[in-house]
Amino acid sequence: MTRTAGRTALVAAALVAAVYGMARIDLVLRSRSAYLEGEKWSQWSLKPELKKAHFDAELAEREAQLSAALAKGRIDRAAYERQAGLARFERDQAVDESSLKYAYVWYQTAAELFSPPENRWSLLARAKMAETRALWKKELDARKIPYEDYMLE
Repeated sequence: MTRTAGRTALVAAALVAAVYGMARIDLVLRSRSAYLEGEKWSQWSLKPELKKAHFDAELAEREAQLSAALAKGRIDRAAYERQAGLARFERDQAVDESSLKYAYVWYQTAAELFSPPENRWSLLARAKMAETRALWKKELDARKIPYEDYMLE
């Protein structure tokens, strides 16, 4: 092998290793982010007042934007009322939605979508998935919502 070919092969190998390393780091960071989002929703299942406060704050921000648009004449009163009503409806739906369902989906995302490679976050998420799924089933049973196991995947 000539000296130039050797350098080219070395550079190519270094580039492949760098791309692999960056992809791995990206997947680990995405897995961590999804796991932490699952933790947030899981915490909200235990403390629904935190969830309500979060969505109330989002609603307040949206209503402030609408009020500013109304004051500047960008929307009329009817549009303001429609959009504010929709924002309140969306907040109510978000608050009523099952936190355990979302926690399960975020854990599933961390465990299945962002692995391989297996990493700390995907392993933690996989363990939390089973626990959260069982809690979600109990919640559905308590609310007398019919389901089949395949619907929870």
